[in-house]
This record gives sequence, structure tokens and C-alpha cells, in this order.
Amino acid sequence: MKNSFPFGVLFLMLFASCTQQPVITLKNPLAEERTDEVIVLSRKEIAAKIALQEGKLPVFKNGEKTIPSQVDDLDGDGNWDEVVLLVDIKASETIEATIELLAESDYPKVEKRTNLRLGIHQEDGTYKEVDNYKAVPVSEPFKIIAQGEGVTWENDKIAFRVYFDCRNVKDLFGKRKPVMVADDVHTPAIPDYHVLNDWGMDVLHCGSSLGSGGIALMRNDSLIRLGSTDVYEYQKIVEGPIRSVFDLKYSGWDVDGEELEAVERITIYPGKYWFESDVTVYGCAENDQIVTGIVTSQLKKEPFRFEAADFSCIGTHDVQSLNNDELGMAVIVPKNETGKIGRTSDVNWFEKGFKTVPEKGFSNIISETYYIGQQCKNAQPAKHYFFSVWGLDKEQWKTEKGFREYIAEEAEKLSSPIQKL
Repeated sequence: MKNSFPFGVLFLMLFASCTQQPVITLKNPLAEERTDEVIVLSRKEIAAKIALQEGKLPVFKNGEKTIPSQVDDLDGDGNWDEVVLLVDIKASETIEATIELLAESDYPKVEKRTNLRLGIHQEDGTYKEVDNYKAVPVSEPFKIIAQGEGVTWENDKIAFRVYFDCRNVKDLFGKRKPVMVADDVHTPAIPDYHVLNDWGMDVLHCGSSLGSGGIALMRNDSLIRLGSTDVYEYQKIVEGPIRSVFDLKYSGWDVDGEELEAVERITIYPGKYWFESDVTVYGCAENDQIVTGIVTSQLKKEPFRFEAADFSCIGTHDVQSLNNDELGMAVIVPKNETGKIGRTSDVNWFEKGFKTVPEKGFSNIISETYYIGQQCKNAQPAKHYFFSVWGLDKEQWKTEKGFREYIAEEAEKLSSPIQKL
């Protein structure tokens, strides 16, 4: 007997296969809920799912709900390279994210939760934001040219800055509200960021340390600060609601008589009490280590160290903020790249005559710093994460235990990213 197949059923199957929306599956490999998780999709990954069209951008949905996203052109050629998604995902959950294309003018608006700022002082006393700028050369007299003295990056939880001059020390602002403050610091809106405001304040004394994640190179057990270089340049890559990225570029870095170059790419995401740093050194020797660290000048308790998931961690937690309350700082580095962990002397080298910036009482010789090294491979980026929390922001941050638990949780998430299927 001849088998038959209803034509209507066949038509419906063919129609469904032709109209089915392309999907990217996102899976949480951990048995814990995750909020504000960022997933980065390359143009190639998306093109494998849907035929891209000029003038249209990919948008992602979970059911009827649009997933917050951001389209980024990272190389500045006018074409987007990556899409960043921001998701909340339950323990062991799998999300089917459908893809559709929308005109650029119809791209969904997303709440701004990250921000960058380099404002350069103008003759009329205001500050003009720039996307690219070079600091005053080290051969010229010291001069503060930047709003808040440097480059500021922030999310809705915390803000960081790095001095845009030969000191090149990282500093931080604690926040009491989920607001963006970088544009207003050092203006009539926030004239004094060293006193407690309703949004927060500058909470860290840095001195001649590495502050909150400054960079150095270790060669033959000597630490050489990444500072006082011939060229120190800021380059904004992306500033968006879900991700902001910038580069700090250096050349003429004198390391033991050799001139090295370096690039630090810093990325910040929403909802996290950390930023991501990728440091690339050009010209480093075989046994050199990239070093980052934490100021210890106000520390009364011993610093801590532990391992969590795929990372080694060093940190401090104490009543050590400029508001005389709890402040925690930490660095995590991949275990398989971890180098020397140690603590510098507390010698005031400025008072001993090593006066790099007399106006600021600053010496280029690093002191009062707890540090961790990382393997330095020539021209290859080394990634680390710098954490900071402030007791006035959240009850959990008032204890070292609460801070360490958060670091361990984040290390586990970074070790087990959301899977893209």
C-alpha cells in the first residue's frame, strides 16, 4: 500500500521552518541566580545566526521581553564589531534569545549605567570632554589639566579615576546612590568631592602607593611604576549604557635603562564592584611581571589572600576610608598567571629626597602598597580585576567576611561564564 502524507501538514511544516526566528541559547552553568550578567557576542557569531543587513542592528528578545543590549564599534571603522547583552538569569536556567533586525533609528533605549570622562581645562574655567588626548609630557613642568585631576570611569555602584599626569596613580569614589557623577565632579555641581555628599565622596588616600590598582613592572625584584613616561595618552573606545571601554597608552617607559611601551585597556560594566583591566607590555623581558596593588597607608589590620575558583586574590578591609569608615579593596588574577605577592616598605621616599612631584608630595618610588604580580608575555595582554566596596554603601561591606564572600562569588561567575549555544 502506498504511504501518503497530507499536503496541508507538509505546507505548515515548511512555512514554520521558513518563518522560525533565529535563536541564540544562553545557559547558566551555575546553580545560582545571576543578575546584571554581561554577554558579549561578536559580529561573526551573530552573522552565523541571521543574515545581517546594512543600516539595521540586531535586537534580542526573551519571549516578549527585549533584552537590554549595546552595539559597539571597537576598531573605529564605522561598522559594529560586538553586541553586549545584559541579562538576569536564574540558577541553571537556559534562555532562548531570539534575534531580529531593526533600523538604527529604532534601536531600543537602555538606562545608562556606565560612564567615562576626561575633561580638559579651558580658558574660561570649564572642562571640555575629549575622546583622545595626551597628558603633559614628563619633560615639561608638572601641571594639572584634567577635571578631577584625571580620567574617571564609573558604573551605578562605584567610580574610579587615574591621575592624568606623571603620577599615574588610580583612586576611587565611593557611592551612596546609583548615579553617574564623573561629569559633575570638580564643577559647581560637585565643587568639593573630598567631603561627604549625598551621592558619596573620594574615599581613598593614595600618597606614593599604587592606590587602587595602579600598574608597575617587577624586574629582578624591583618595582618600576608605570608613570613618568614620554607619552601618556587617553583613547576612548566605547562609552555606553552597558559597557564603557578606554585605553591608556604609554611609550618611553624607562625600565632599567630600556624604553618600553604599554597599553592598559579598562572596561567597566553595570552592577559590579570591580573593573576589568587588560595590560599589554611591549619589550618586557622573560622573567618580568606585571604588578598591580592596593594602598596600605591607612591599614591597621593585616591584608588577606585566598584562592577562589580560577583566581588568586589579595585584598584589604579596614576602617581606612577618608570618611573614617570601612573600605575594602582587592585584586584577582588568574591562578595560572599569578606571580609574586608581597608588600612594599612604608618608607616616605619623598622625604628622603626622591621628589617626583613636589607640588603633591609625590615620589615615583612605590611605597605603602600590597601587590600581586602576573606573568608578563611580550605584546600579550594580561587580565586582572580590581574590586572595591565602601561600608557606607551597603551593610555587607562593613565586614571583611561580607567582602570576601562577594569576591568569591564573582570569581566563580568569571570562571563559569554564561554559555552561548
